[in-house]
Amino acid sequence: MILKPTRPRFTPRTPGTQTTVSNEPCTGSYASSSGDHVQLKVPLIQQSYHWDCGLACARMVLQYLNLLNEEEFQNAMQELQLTKSIWTIDLAYLMHHFAVQHQFCTQTLGVDKGYKNQSFYRKHFDAEENRVNQLFAQAKAHGVNVEKRSVTIQELQDHLSKGHVAIVLVNAVLLLCDLCPSRVKYCCFLPIGQKCFCKSIEYQGHFIVLCGYNKSSESLFYNNPGYADRLCRTSITNFEEARSSYGTDEDILFIYVDS
Repeated sequence: MILKPTRPRFTPRTPGTQTTVSNEPCTGSYASSSGDHVQLKVPLIQQSYHWDCGLACARMVLQYLNLLNEEEFQNAMQELQLTKSIWTIDLAYLMHHFAVQHQFCTQTLGVDKGYKNQSFYRKHFDAEENRVNQLFAQAKAHGVNVEKRSVTIQELQDHLSKGHVAIVLVNAVLLLCDLCPSRVKYCCFLPIGQKCFCKSIEYQGHFIVLCGYNKSSESLFYNNPGYADRLCRTSITNFEEARSSYGTDEDILFIYVDS
């Protein structure tokens, strides 16, 4: 059963941006009839800076849905006033802008005040707290679907089995790819040539696109916007640890292909 065809390579870019797009090497984009294995061909789009992993994930999803138009994407960023501080609620509003059916599940409806003491959030916390809380408060009125609840692995697998994808917030320090060399397992997922900003083993928020699973090996497949040349895989146990780490709020943005 073919779940999603490969999308054409997207080339137009706004001058000065560095995003890299690739459809490689995501082989085997089929699901067995038993549902044991699903691997969706979600195009790989690399982030350009340390702060835009969420936007790169949004681009991957939109291209997967054949909705990516860079001019419109830039207009949406301006309209939504997206800056260098991107929260999951921002991505939900971005999906709504493109009329993409979505569901944002989180454990915290707003900003956890405890994050003010975390180095990852500290720099932008005071400026962002009111903005983000307002987005949550106004979400329903704007047609942005937000729900406070946990998500199970079974629910994620069922979602993927239908050809849908999900953007997930994880702690990059904890997420381990089984397919990447050990020397990059603790990398902060920056494009090649950019200096790593990780100074300790503290929380480092990072968005990924979940795009498959294998029940036999108890693993999940995902696109890491830090790379433009590889599909990543991790164990369910490691994924659960990385996505439930304090700082993530267990944020998951479900994306539906029938948008």
